[in-house]
Amino acid sequence: MALALFDLDNTLLAGDSDYLWGRFLVEQKLVDEDYYDTENKRFLELYQQGELDIYEFAKFAYQPLVDIDAQTLASLHRQFMQDKIRPIITDKARKLVEKHKTAGDTLIIITATNSFVTRPIALEFGIENLIATEPEKINGHYTGKIAGTPCFQEGKIRRLQQWLLEQDIAFEDCIFYSDSNNDLPLLKRVMYPVAVDPDEKLSAYAKTHNWPVMSLR
Repeated sequence: MALALFDLDNTLLAGDSDYLWGRFLVEQKLVDEDYYDTENKRFLELYQQGELDIYEFAKFAYQPLVDIDAQTLASLHRQFMQDKIRPIITDKARKLVEKHKTAGDTLIIITATNSFVTRPIALEFGIENLIATEPEKINGHYTGKIAGTPCFQEGKIRRLQQWLLEQDIAFEDCIFYSDSNNDLPLLKRVMYPVAVDPDEKLSAYAKTHNWPVMSLR
């Protein structure tokens, strides 16, 4: 049995769920359009460049979780899945997931995007194991902060190691699919790194190190 790790945004998804959630909130007129669009694009560019401050981004991105009640958030997410997420799940992505399920592998989605946005997406793929950045909750209410270690860059390694320890599973025979240069720390650690529709920096690194490159688009 192998471990199959999947990044989510621009890997299993043909788009970025974090960015699309922001766009969705703008379209629902729940946040200020000019401010939110400007900041959303700025943070996306910083992420793509490998220069994102995850804590600064969380302060921005988690505020709607603080401001909107839980029942409304749940309803919004159901619509978000229908309008924004299912249309960017490709047949190739679903087939890749099914291939690893059929092989009896342990499947994990490991993503920097917060668990509120991503857990229903993981379940859409039929993947129960999700390692994501966790928004802090106190007494059932979001605080706007990150709980614990962000699942981002080197943090993905720490979060994965913690999960494997809790599950009593060894970190071996592991394949990791990702599009992003931000995931190079973990890609370098696994036995089988795969660049999926990679960004420019990851594409260059994969080519230099003879990593397999594939497309799910």
